[in-house]
Amino acid sequence: MSKLSNTAEDILGSARVLIAAGGYNGFSYADIAEVIGIRKASIHHHFPSKVDLVRTLVEQYRAAAKDGLEKLELSLPDPAQQLRAYIQYWETCIGDASAQFCVCALLASELPILPEEVALEVRSHFRALAAWMARALERGQQQGVLKLARAPQVEAEIFMASVHGAMLSARAYGDPAMFGAIMKPQLDLLTAV
Repeated sequence: MSKLSNTAEDILGSARVLIAAGGYNGFSYADIAEVIGIRKASIHHHFPSKVDLVRTLVEQYRAAAKDGLEKLELSLPDPAQQLRAYIQYWETCIGDASAQFCVCALLASELPILPEEVALEVRSHFRALAAWMARALERGQQQGVLKLARAPQVEAEIFMASVHGAMLSARAYGDPAMFGAIMKPQLDLLTAV
């Protein structure tokens, strides 16, 4: 992905906040223009359509997630520690609002109404995340640090659904502690070897 201008980055940042607040159809270029103080024509110059804008946002999010997971693997060779660190990342973000809610989780709830180009990117994010989790779970099982009740791919889907469901519960209840209350028992089940 090529380097974007500061204005394009500002547009993407604004779009991310607006998606978190109201979803894909909950914002327009006029909203972004008002938030960052530019004309709609400027936004169209960087992103000709809303599909281009949101697809770029998801591509950028996917690249950052991939980079983060690769760094996690390099810094923590133990798969159980990797999963714990992944959970801790989201728990910290939810607790102190240091990062936005997972944009792909938000968009996934709107898949039936998303343009196909955006939906494809969202689905690709979930496939890549599940594959990373399945590899970590399989390595953990082989190393004897994780206990799986099902195939790694199935456990990965369950774990991923738990993480995203816990995010939604924390948001729905307005209680960041809800995330940890849900995820700690999930991780305990996997690490009870």
